[in-house]
Order: sequence, then C-alpha cells, then structure tokens
Amino acid sequence: MRKLSVEQLPDVCKELRDDIVKELSVNPGHLASSLGVTELTVALHYVYNTPEDRIVWDVGHQAYGHKILTGRRESFCTNRKLGGLHPFPCPEESEYDTFTCGHASNSISVALGMAVANHDINRNVVAVIGDGSMSGGLAFEGLNNVSSSPNNLLIILNDNNMSIDRSVGGMKQYLLSLNTNESYNRYRYNIAQWMNSHGLLDDNRKKLVIRLGNAVKAALSAQQNIFEGMNIRYFGPIDGHDIKELVRVIRHLKDMKGPKLLHIHTTKGKGYAPAEKQATIWHAPGKFDPKTGERLCDDPSNKPPKYQDVFGETLIELARQNDKIVGVTPAMPTGCGMNKMMELMPKRTFDVGIAEGHAVTFSGGMAKEGLTPFCNIYSAFAQRAYDNIIHDLAIQRLGVVLCLDRAGIVGEDGATHHGAFDLAALRPIPNITICAPMNEHELRKMMFTAQLPNQGPVVIRYPRGSGVLTDWRCALEAIPVGKGRKLASGKDIAILSIGHIGNHVTKAIEALREQRPHITIAHYDMRYLRPIDKDILNEVGHNFKNVITIEDGVRDGGLGSAVLEYFADNGLTPRVIRLGIPTDTFMEHGTIAQLQHIARIDTDAIINAVDSICEQE
Repeated sequence: MRKLSVEQLPDVCKELRDDIVKELSVNPGHLASSLGVTELTVALHYVYNTPEDRIVWDVGHQAYGHKILTGRRESFCTNRKLGGLHPFPCPEESEYDTFTCGHASNSISVALGMAVANHDINRNVVAVIGDGSMSGGLAFEGLNNVSSSPNNLLIILNDNNMSIDRSVGGMKQYLLSLNTNESYNRYRYNIAQWMNSHGLLDDNRKKLVIRLGNAVKAALSAQQNIFEGMNIRYFGPIDGHDIKELVRVIRHLKDMKGPKLLHIHTTKGKGYAPAEKQATIWHAPGKFDPKTGERLCDDPSNKPPKYQDVFGETLIELARQNDKIVGVTPAMPTGCGMNKMMELMPKRTFDVGIAEGHAVTFSGGMAKEGLTPFCNIYSAFAQRAYDNIIHDLAIQRLGVVLCLDRAGIVGEDGATHHGAFDLAALRPIPNITICAPMNEHELRKMMFTAQLPNQGPVVIRYPRGSGVLTDWRCALEAIPVGKGRKLASGKDIAILSIGHIGNHVTKAIEALREQRPHITIAHYDMRYLRPIDKDILNEVGHNFKNVITIEDGVRDGGLGSAVLEYFADNGLTPRVIRLGIPTDTFMEHGTIAQLQHIARIDTDAIINAVDSICEQE
C-alpha cells in the first residue's frame, strides 16, 4: 500500500470498507465503528512504518480495517470464531497488534508508556482513542501524565459523538464546540522551528512558549482549549474521512517533538447508509443483506426474551411503584435494557458515559441521600469499579442494586469480555449481598427484593442472551435473602448450582434418569452466594457422600470454594467435584455453547461428573 500514490488511497478505502461490510454480513461483529475509521486506518499505515512504529487502538472494535490491512485479509472470515482471529487486537496474533484492547480508555496510558520506553530510539507511537472513550477516567489520568513526561506521543481523538449509544456529558459538548485556527497553528509552528534552528529553545523555554501561545489563543478565542491547557499541542478538528488531508496532516505531525493531539471528526458507519442512519443498531448488527441493509434477525416470537429486556421492563414496573428508584448505566443503555426507562422517565435515568467507577460512586452518593439506584454494568467492565464497590458502597452499607449483565461466558467477544471473575472477586467483601437468577421469574423477584428498605448493596448477576421462559412475567414479590430452593429430590448425589447455569443441571438430571435410572440426584438452586444458605449446606453435608457444584464463573473462589470452606469449617466430609470456568487460563472466543463445553460447565460435563462418581462407587 505504501507504494501507491496518495491519489490512489480513496480506492483503497473503498475496497477496505467493502471488505468489512461483505464479511460482517455473514460473520457478525462490530461493523459501524470500523467503517468510521477506514480512512484513518489507511492513513496511519501509509504514513508510519508499522509495525516498527506503534499504533495503539482504544476500543478494539475500531480495528477490523487494521486487521485486514496487516496480513489477515484471507483469514478474516474466521474473526471471532473458535480458533480463529481474535475479536480485538491481540499481540499474540500479530506483531502489528501492539497491545490487547477490549476495554475503553487505556490507549493514552499504554501509548505513553511505549513512548517513554522508546524515547531514545526515535520510534513513533500513536494512540487512537474514540467511540466515547475520552469520557473514561483513565484517559484523563493518561493525559495528565502526558503533559508532564518527556515524549513525542501523537494522540488521535476520533470524535464521532458515539460510544455504542450516543455519547453524553460535558466532554461531548466540549468537543462539539471546540475549534482552532489552522493559520495560527501553522504560524506558531514556523516560529518554533525558527527558534529551534537558532538554538533558542531548551525544554524550559519550550514550555514557556507553549504557555504564552496558549494564553494568546485563549485571549483571542471564546473558549479555552483543555488539551493545550495541559501543554499538549492541539490540531484540528479536521475531516476524518478526507484521506488526502489526513495523510498531509499526519505527515506534518509525525516528526514534531513533544506531545500532540489531532482531533478528527468522523461518522460512525461511514460509507454504508444503513449504519450511518442507525449507528447504535449497526454497532454490532448480526447478519444482514449487504445490498439491501435488511438485518437477518431470528424470529423472536415464541422464544424466551433476553435477560436484558426482562431487566428493562421490570425496572420500569418497579420504578412506577417506588419513586425512589433511579437508573444508572455507563454508556450501555441499549445493551442493558435501560433505554426503555430512559425514554419513559428521562429525569430518573442517567447515562454517565464510559465511566464505571464513577457510575458506582455516583450511585452511592444518591443512595446516601435516600434514592435507590439500579446501577447496571457489564460484568467484565465492573472489574474497573472494584475499589468503588468496596470503598463507596460496602463500607457504608449503601442501598445500591448493582446489576451485572453479561456475567459468565459471553461468547465471541472473548477473554476481555467474559464476566468470569465477579463471584470470586465480590464474595469476600463484607456487607454485600450476591445473588444470581436461574430464570426470568427469579430475576424479577430478586430485583423486587433488592429495592426493599435496608438491603444494603445488592449484586444481581445474570448472563448474556435469552432466558428459558416464554411466559416470563410473574408477580413481583420478595424472596428470602440468603435462601436457596430445592428443585429435585434424590439420595445418591447432590448438585448445587447458582444462576442460569442451573438449567443445564435440570437437563442433565432428565438425561440421567434414562441413562442411570437407579441413581437419584438432588438439585439445589442456591440463589445466593452471599449470604449462602447454611441450612442447605448442612442438609447436603450430612446426607450425601458426593456433591457436585457448578457455576458460570471461575472455579476457584466462587460457589464451589464457598461450599468446600463451609464443609471444612463444620467437619462435614462429602466428596466435592467443582465445575466452573478454569482458573489457569483465560477463555478465548467462540460461541457460548462451544466455550461452555471447553470449560466443562455444560450438560455433558455434568453427566460426565455423575458418571465418574458412579464408576468409583
């Protein structure tokens, strides 16, 4: 590509964009974000000597074009499939992928680290941040350090006014209004070059000149530039879809010393009309007809709803009954189902942008003043709010309902997105209640119970995708906190499950009735991990020689570990087989069914565990 003339690059962009649309129409993935950075992707690889120069992508769902350009065009049909290309940039997959990126806002910190490490060898480093990631606190922490550390980092801010849903907050409004004078930038650059050539600029004088220039610009402008206020040279905004102008500007900035930020305006879904019109829907649209734009969705009739939709509908019902309830989400209103309440009760719902830690602490502040926040965060993203959960909720016993969507194995998004660690991470924290519904009725009852007075912080975790009940509406009623339920009686083996994975136990027991009719199996849906049902554990510990635990979370630290600890502490001696996500490796990407089979937490794994017990008896 670098052998082509600049005039030929628009054709490269068109071909690349066509490749992305064609492939994702049959192999679903993140479409709109990658279309929006097509010109930027081509320009970066055209100007920079990658992989020797480093490009760090923020929010890896922007990087499909990058993958196709860097030797993976023929294998892109395997993207997000078991054993195929990773869903996000992965250094193990390609030397062009400089850093693993699946969560937002880390690119500036990563790129600054690389720039400092490579400062003496003159290697170029570029951070590409966008899709709402600038609202994340880590991005500002990185910017703060960029301004005070010697580096030649280039930050490219891909401003498309979107994350998955519309971007929100003050940074969005700031970027919409921000502008700068190109003639001023060129004039300042020429003066700096002249002073540098005459030996008049050392580090102290450079900072003085930058501060003086910022003061002059502030005096002439109606608005202070936040980036230049941090001693980071600002350029833009420019059209991020003008490939020739992008190449010209990036070439101009490539060898400029000191930290720089290039602000580009792009359209999410650019070049594919349906995605441009409905960027949220086309963020990850599933299969579609590339010619007509018709989405080839499964027929939802007579199928169980998604847990996120049950959450959204139930939240509205609860909010109508309880005027203290508010909703909080960090940039995931559509994904978590809170968009329903946002439309009906806009003053009682808050999209705080990509800022999980803030979402939790913000919820804590509201709870301290008497409100009941339902704070919905994807399980994998809630990892970034761990300290906030401990410090700002648990210690003060604040009544925040923390709903962890996408808990457990999530499928094709892979290692960065699996919600595998929540049970093990949260179980040791005092004052927190942790529960997981086996079906839609249980989710509704847990939500109702969690919003009752004096519950303290409650964590409800549930998986991605559909439940099991088509008739999912039920009465909203309380269930006893810390109490499980016995779903099947038996005398030979007891199986203890928590959450949706318990439906695999039901199927396994049905299969085993035919395969091993002389064996009877008891099934306990524990419901709560904290507080755990001691009555069930005593019943099981005294009456069964063999116990199986199963959870859609890491095997060490969760339900199985809690059962073992209780048995050991109380002199109970059943043999316990723990089924859970392995803790010696990160699960990669594939369908949920494929990955549950590999992790040995599917129906077959339960049957095999029973078989192994029977063979040893």
